[in-house]
Amino acid sequence: MTFQPVVAGTGLVGWRFLQRTYDSQFKAFTASPQLERDADYFSKKIASVKTAEDLVKDRRLLSVALGAFGLQADIDNRFFIRKILQDGTTSEDALARKLTDTRYKKLSEAFGFGPGESRTTASKSAMAGIVDQYKTQAFEVSVGAQDDSMRIALYAQRELASLARTDSSEKAKWFTLMGQPPLRSMFETALGLPTAFGQIDIDKQQQILSERTAALLGDSTVSQFSASDTLDRLTTLYLARAQMAQNALGSSPGAIALSLLRGA
Repeated sequence: MTFQPVVAGTGLVGWRFLQRTYDSQFKAFTASPQLERDADYFSKKIASVKTAEDLVKDRRLLSVALGAFGLQADIDNRFFIRKILQDGTTSEDALARKLTDTRYKKLSEAFGFGPGESRTTASKSAMAGIVDQYKTQAFEVSVGAQDDSMRIALYAQRELASLARTDSSEKAKWFTLMGQPPLRSMFETALGLPTAFGQIDIDKQQQILSERTAALLGDSTVSQFSASDTLDRLTTLYLARAQMAQNALGSSPGAIALSLLRGA
């Protein structure tokens, strides 16, 4: 039987509980038989994968590879994923470089199937890293099935902190952040931006994000989130606003009517 993460409450209450119990819950979750079997299969078989085609034709291997980057929804898009992997990331016209979602670029880079790139599937350490990412993402997805705001907050603890520590320019960091749907969602919610925000000019989006962040936190940079206390402030703001939005939705006339019908 697969262990299901426990989210005791919503908003900040649920988040504090999840933080306190994370290590024990993660250990129990990753010990589930199915997850262990999939991870073991990947570890044993991935070294024999020489091409992008080899990877996408083995659904079980592909499931772990995609899951490691939060792209499990693309499991049936084999042609698309093969193109992402075959193109690599070094060429200007590589498909992964044209996509807004930067997770595809990370996926392609991780396996090195592109022209002039070094294939990594024979590297035990690199593939062990993929397995670790797969387990972490799988846990977050399971948490998200109960409360998606918790999944996004967990994702940010890893990815936002990591992005903040890179050597890229601040503008490049902002564009990378905007290209990761969970982080974009977190900032749009935390900063109180409207749903139509993503439809305006991309440079204007970056400007607004940095200005709103400075107004709330006193600093316009992504680099500030390398500090755990600053990341905690953002997470607290995000979860509070997400809970307010959920409560407002739950008290809407339509929601009330539905509740009454269910209780009738």
